[in-house]
Amino acid sequence: MSRRPHSIVVVGAGPRGTGLLERLGANLGELLPDGELDVHLVDPFPPGAGRIWRHAQSPLLAMNSMAADVTMYTDDSVLCAGPIVPGPSLWEWVQRVRAGELPTETADALGPALWAELTAVDATTFPSRQLQSRYLAWVLRDVVATLPPRVRVHLHTGRATGITETGDDQWVTVDGLAAPLRADTVVLASGHLDAVPTPDERALAARACAAGLRYLPPEQTTDTDLSVVRPGETVLVRGLGLAFVDLVVLLFEGRGGRFVPAADDSDRLRYIPSGDEPVLVAGSPRGATYHSKTHYQLRGGRPPLPRHFGPDQIAPLVADGPVDLRTTLWPLMAKEIAWGWYHELVAGHPDRVPLDLDEFAARFDAAAWGTPAMDALLAEVAPDPLDRLDLDALDQPLAGLTAPTLDALQPLVVDRIAEDLRQHVDPRHTPHLGAFVAMLSVYNEVTSLQGDGALTAASRARDVPWWQSFFNSVASGPPGFRVRQILALADAGLVRFLGPGMWVSVSSDSADGAVLRAGSSATPEVVTSTILVDARLPDSSAARSTDPLLAALVRDGAVSEEILRADDGTVLRNTGLIRVRPADGAIVDARGAVHPRRFAVGPHTAVKVAGAFTRPGMNAQSLRYNDAIARAVLQSLPAESAAAA
Repeated sequence: MSRRPHSIVVVGAGPRGTGLLERLGANLGELLPDGELDVHLVDPFPPGAGRIWRHAQSPLLAMNSMAADVTMYTDDSVLCAGPIVPGPSLWEWVQRVRAGELPTETADALGPALWAELTAVDATTFPSRQLQSRYLAWVLRDVVATLPPRVRVHLHTGRATGITETGDDQWVTVDGLAAPLRADTVVLASGHLDAVPTPDERALAARACAAGLRYLPPEQTTDTDLSVVRPGETVLVRGLGLAFVDLVVLLFEGRGGRFVPAADDSDRLRYIPSGDEPVLVAGSPRGATYHSKTHYQLRGGRPPLPRHFGPDQIAPLVADGPVDLRTTLWPLMAKEIAWGWYHELVAGHPDRVPLDLDEFAARFDAAAWGTPAMDALLAEVAPDPLDRLDLDALDQPLAGLTAPTLDALQPLVVDRIAEDLRQHVDPRHTPHLGAFVAMLSVYNEVTSLQGDGALTAASRARDVPWWQSFFNSVASGPPGFRVRQILALADAGLVRFLGPGMWVSVSSDSADGAVLRAGSSATPEVVTSTILVDARLPDSSAARSTDPLLAALVRDGAVSEEILRADDGTVLRNTGLIRVRPADGAIVDARGAVHPRRFAVGPHTAVKVAGAFTRPGMNAQSLRYNDAIARAVLQSLPAESAAAA
């Protein structure tokens, strides 16, 4: 008789699955010092890269992070229970490949196009997703290679479709495998999951179809069939985030158009059309593209964080029970973001301020946010209005903007987008980066508060979606060169902005027959078309998921959605997210019971973690959470495996 190996099945072999595997390996010595272990990574898409970062997508699509700002490894900044195991960031990996230090990463292996890109990349380049795909595949191989011989990693190319239990064993069915995989513990580590349309989206699709119109619902833009978009036609687009940016890339450069420097020697571009382009008329609640990524480094050093919105400041506010984020916490959140901004202004641009850092910090610490004392201090320290932080304008950059016609609206929107771009690439405005770094710290704390039950259900239903949207608009914007391209398309009349407060309807009584109509709060003019694209990811919904495994778990009650209720039981909001134990991602079923050997991590869960990879040196929440889950997974394994003949 011998003891069979422990077995862990991880559903999802993209960067989340890889990050979890890395942390499993790091914690083995402490939590599983002996015994054999099989780890099964299951994914229909390429291991390491997964669906979003797979190589099989347009080489025109780029990351919205600089090469130096991407890593999969822990470093000395990461505060976690497991050991720190450093590894190369994307930029460090590029340099090692160039130096010939990685035998598998050669010019022949990468191919001419990727090798040419790799030799041209620097720390501030926004690499292609194909290059990131190669890095992620290498990271997975590196992680596997560092595991001890008693750990075996099995890669299964297929889709997990179901889980059953017999005694202490779980059995994961995978398309293409003759027999299910036995597991002691299962982890759902998929990335963004598709979902069938919402009732509103289905109703819109039905009305559009009945009228002979076209509607493309939310989905990954790279997977959308854009052949239905005809050259020259007007296309209504709802959404101006990253999905919109991908749409622009695929419909313009992807159809043969080119960008060249403008003739006036400015930083602007000029678009040379191919003739196959449509005209996009785009809007959203904010009406503007996400803020551009910053293209500079901090000049004053990283601000000490958290300073005004950390555990010590938060604890007294939540000691008596859950609170509202906007009412109770926002003043400290805003002060923390402002601290990042003004720390960089004072420390990085001392020639522009009348106070030294010590005097400013003492006075800033002593003043409450939003008080006359704080307002007077900020006016004193930033005589130039451009050096002052305006959180309302950062959140709603087009608030109050109006024009009598769509034509009259265009230069107003374009000028604001262009000015935002200028400030995010001009090193005179590095306080933007200071505020961004502080927002990351605030985001981590808010995520912890959600898991700790420190926010009221009403605030989680109302305030947290606002905060997430605000954070995304600042943190998840496109690189500057993409904004320049969008501005060039606007100059060419091929991208037009509807403004904030976009609305859409179907009209069957138009003189031109059935049409889709769109407008906004910025102008009384209405635009008509026969096609609408919802340029965004589907809303999270376990119940509407098209993933067969998750759908089956929901039907069986093994997975439940997070439903926010008022004190009287009234449903405030169904987030659609998988309920998990916040500390370690253990899945909570429909009865409220925590499964001892099933875990979940990713954007489909109620624990919001900012990205599957992260910036180095940031004590990243994603790396800390991967560590917590990996440790819980190892601790969930039976003390001794069952005997096998």
